[in-house]
Amino acid sequence: MEALTAMEDHWWWLVFAALLGIGEVLLPGVFLIWVALAAAVTGLISLAVPLSVPLQFILFATLCLIAVWGGRRWYAANPVDSQDPMLNDRTARLIGETVIVVEPIEAGHGRVKVGDSVWSCRGPDAPVGAHVRITGAEASVLLVEPA
Repeated sequence: MEALTAMEDHWWWLVFAALLGIGEVLLPGVFLIWVALAAAVTGLISLAVPLSVPLQFILFATLCLIAVWGGRRWYAANPVDSQDPMLNDRTARLIGETVIVVEPIEAGHGRVKVGDSVWSCRGPDAPVGAHVRITGAEASVLLVEPA
């Protein structure tokens, strides 16, 4: 226990940076890495220049803001390509599918069966049982055309 209390401040920052880096690996969210960078830089600066603990915390907070801001800008400029770009856009995934009308489309509005659920739709008039193709979506309303 005495070794922990005898550790100099810069080592605490570097250990904190390493723990945050490990946390980023275990729980990838592309956020902890920027805080880890700020902690590592704080540790290196406090190794080179003796700083009081309050000043180290101010430096760390400032570096956190700068690192997170810079990281967000970098990710905005360099987006990560997804293996499935429509992963969280269920309606976009349905475009091109052929579905069955379960409530007649009259005056442009009706309902279609998609898998095991029923969705509202808009499109040209069609009777129950007709096959229609999904061409788009507006919010949770599917846009359809005759198949």
